[in-house]
Amino acid sequence: MKQVFKAGIISAALLCGVAQAGTLAVNIAFKGASQRAVWQSTLDDFKKANPDVEVKAAFIDEEAYKIQLPAWLSSEAPDVVTWHNGERMAYYASRGLFEDLSADWNKNNWNEMYASSKDASSYKGKQYALPSVYYSWGMFYRKDLFQKVGVGAEPKTWAEFMEACKKLKAAGISPFSVGGRDAWTLAGWFDYLDLRINGNAFHQKLMEGEIAYTDPRVKKVYSTWRGLLDNKYFIDNALSYDLDAAQPFMFQGKAAMMLMGTFIAKGFPAKQAANMGYFQFPVIDAAVPTAEEGPIESLHIPSRAKNKADARRFLAFAGTPAISAKLAEGLGSLPANARSPAPAEPISRIGFEILSGTKGGIAQFYDRDMTKEMADEGMKGMQKFINDPNAIDEILGQLEQTRKRIYKKS
Repeated sequence: MKQVFKAGIISAALLCGVAQAGTLAVNIAFKGASQRAVWQSTLDDFKKANPDVEVKAAFIDEEAYKIQLPAWLSSEAPDVVTWHNGERMAYYASRGLFEDLSADWNKNNWNEMYASSKDASSYKGKQYALPSVYYSWGMFYRKDLFQKVGVGAEPKTWAEFMEACKKLKAAGISPFSVGGRDAWTLAGWFDYLDLRINGNAFHQKLMEGEIAYTDPRVKKVYSTWRGLLDNKYFIDNALSYDLDAAQPFMFQGKAAMMLMGTFIAKGFPAKQAANMGYFQFPVIDAAVPTAEEGPIESLHIPSRAKNKADARRFLAFAGTPAISAKLAEGLGSLPANARSPAPAEPISRIGFEILSGTKGGIAQFYDRDMTKEMADEGMKGMQKFINDPNAIDEILGQLEQTRKRIYKKS
């Protein structure tokens, strides 16, 4: 009986294995019904193109997903997961929890189609992600206010930018609105000033804890920022407003510009949408290759995945220009694939062209390129700086002590 029983268990296990063969488990983070719908449609398209694969998708709210992901990756991992590039990807790659996709990058011509986001997809020279969508950061502005004060063209250089600010301020219009109560809105300003003054290579080393905050090059970023504050180019009491409360300053004509991601464009009032323009953050030093903020969403294969063969088939499918464009439209983002058709919506199209053509690399944003604890302390420091621009040395000194503690530097 024992032998018969054991044989039955073995047979059942074999049958179970056959039933599971060709099953692809995909975990997807989403916000809202429209995002879930576009992912489901994409999975359906993959199933039609690969009828031998059974797709089992789990859709998880984005906030819950962040909490659950570590447990999945270290135990019963799905075959494909959605996540973010940059430091958030490197965290898991460094722990051996994401599969090396370098061979897939070569095989699927991703090196060419995703050239601008390759660095953000890499850890120690190997690629662990397929970029799916991203969004651009740049300067939103009121076209009519520019015309009113005699700014004839979108500023491309820092000198042109400062001249535009001077004209706006003279006309009683704040050049910039910013919702400093949301500290991450300030981080966008720090990132762009650092990228334009010191370049992406320096910026990434700073994000990785390899450069002291007391370095003169970091202080130069804050000193340049202070020049804008000293000239009162930002709205008053910026720390009192979050992003939602800061946008009406533009809509009401009290402020002319806002540095922000393209994701806010869908929320513009209908009567103002056509009057809003968008341009690339101006060049400060022409010798520094122009880099951009382009936070990237990505697809990964966990190291513990059971069906890596079909997972690679799915990533190859999702990495095509058509699917990248489809996901971008449905997710309200930009296609990471440079061969995808440009978005039809004007501001998204500008953002797509900026990111697709950048030569200096793409940063993932302050709190995605850096460990969370350091990012939190850095953004607190930015709020303190906005409140008291004279405290630069004190703030940078405190951040340097924090860097030494977190990164165990002497």
